[in-house]
Amino acid sequence: MTMKKVEKNLVICAVIESDEMVLTDTQSALDVLMRAKYEADTNNIVMDKKLVNEDFFILSTGLAGEILQKYINYGGRIAIYGDYSHYTSKPLKDFIYESNNGKDVFLVSTKEEAIDMLTR
Repeated sequence: MTMKKVEKNLVICAVIESDEMVLTDTQSALDVLMRAKYEADTNNIVMDKKLVNEDFFILSTGLAGEILQKYINYGGRIAIYGDYSHYTSKPLKDFIYESNNGKDVFLVSTKEEAIDMLTR
């Protein structure tokens, strides 16, 4: 896993890149957040959807709730970018809509949009 520090509008984001899945469970999510805090001096995480365990997007598993609760507790914010069009779950679509209208969690199409959401 590598972390690229990106600054926009005086806000720093840690853009996570990897050839392997990075967010697999609550502990791995906390590890990413703590690493971003120490290496990039930020709580703003940007990552590709392919780096996130698919269970995150099946809301009934509870993984998204666990991870996002930890992020909120530790002051973390995350934007995950990728293609969400193939999901048919109404609860997930509602979750994406609500998240994108909040201030801490964003599920968007592109890396640029993810950075924009965290730096506006």
